[in-house]
Amino acid sequence: MTVADTTEAHMLMRSIIQRIATGPELSKDISLEEARDGTVAILRGQIDPVQAAIFLIALRMKRETHDEFKGVLDGIREMVDDVTADVDHVIDMADPYDGYNRTLPAAPFLPPLLAECGLHPVSHGLDAVGPKYGVTHRHVLEAAGANVNLNTAEAAARLSDSETGWAYVDQARLCKPLHDLIPLRTQMIKRQVLTTVEVLAKPVAGKQATHFVTGYVHKPYPPIYAMLARHVGFESALLIRGVEGGIIPSLRQDGKYFSYHDRGEEIGVDIHPQMLGIEQNLRAVPLPEDLPKTSRPGDEIAIAVDIKDTAAAAADAGMAALNGKQGATYDSLVYTGALILKHMGKHSDLREAADEIRAVLDSGKAANRVK
Repeated sequence: MTVADTTEAHMLMRSIIQRIATGPELSKDISLEEARDGTVAILRGQIDPVQAAIFLIALRMKRETHDEFKGVLDGIREMVDDVTADVDHVIDMADPYDGYNRTLPAAPFLPPLLAECGLHPVSHGLDAVGPKYGVTHRHVLEAAGANVNLNTAEAAARLSDSETGWAYVDQARLCKPLHDLIPLRTQMIKRQVLTTVEVLAKPVAGKQATHFVTGYVHKPYPPIYAMLARHVGFESALLIRGVEGGIIPSLRQDGKYFSYHDRGEEIGVDIHPQMLGIEQNLRAVPLPEDLPKTSRPGDEIAIAVDIKDTAAAAADAGMAALNGKQGATYDSLVYTGALILKHMGKHSDLREAADEIRAVLDSGKAANRVK
């Protein structure tokens, strides 16, 4: 049971820090319940920011256990304004919250595309967070004229609307206490446990099942994401090795995804763009050469792009693809769109799934769902 008293919260956090922040050999793990209660106390503003930062960094430095991952996620989930939509199945799509800074993101346009295919996707993210501080779903969808300020109830309502069928919900609306930690996370500089687990907040569920889709780069993450997805009740998960950690694989190289159904064990599958009839010389959608250059003083990690202009360029490319214009953005939507259709049981063959996606793109109908 989560601690409610501030004095109890202070004593708990003191005990936790004494155990997890004692060096590489002496640090001890904490229980799921302690990780959850400590996280809730932080989100409720009961913990001094210095101690909150120590808690998050110390967990990362000693390496989080599965129970600690679960506990922090449970603490976040306790504060999420989650709802159930009036549709049987919801696809929960989580691209990197810290965005893109090397390529133009195409994934923000997958939800309206999949809605035209009869699915009910929700994407979620935020405006800016480290380590990349890149172009996010929010930036691109806002540039395209979509509503990016829905609360979870409004987002859920859109899923059962035949004219939309999809939604974006921002972290500021789905879990404001977590979003309020962004200034502290910025001061901490390095990636911490929140970066891993926040994408599993599960703001909108389906009446029968909710299906998780996210991306990864590093090999250790698929089993962690799968474990956490099962823990919070995602009936299935699709974990795609994507460019910049997103959900769209390389358009010219061998790829891989992991998936599970019915909360079973995840299985790895090798893929290649030619399996879907994609022939591209480009790895991903390139940044336009004429984009304004910018800088981020003192930041050696993030590659700075002009957010507004890059988002506008991504929005133009995405809307053009939804209206049937072929190119790297079009192929990106075909690739991951087909993977999701196959994962959801709409097709047993990737090539057939890709053909359906192409037919929808060429019809231009999905573009009408954006605004």
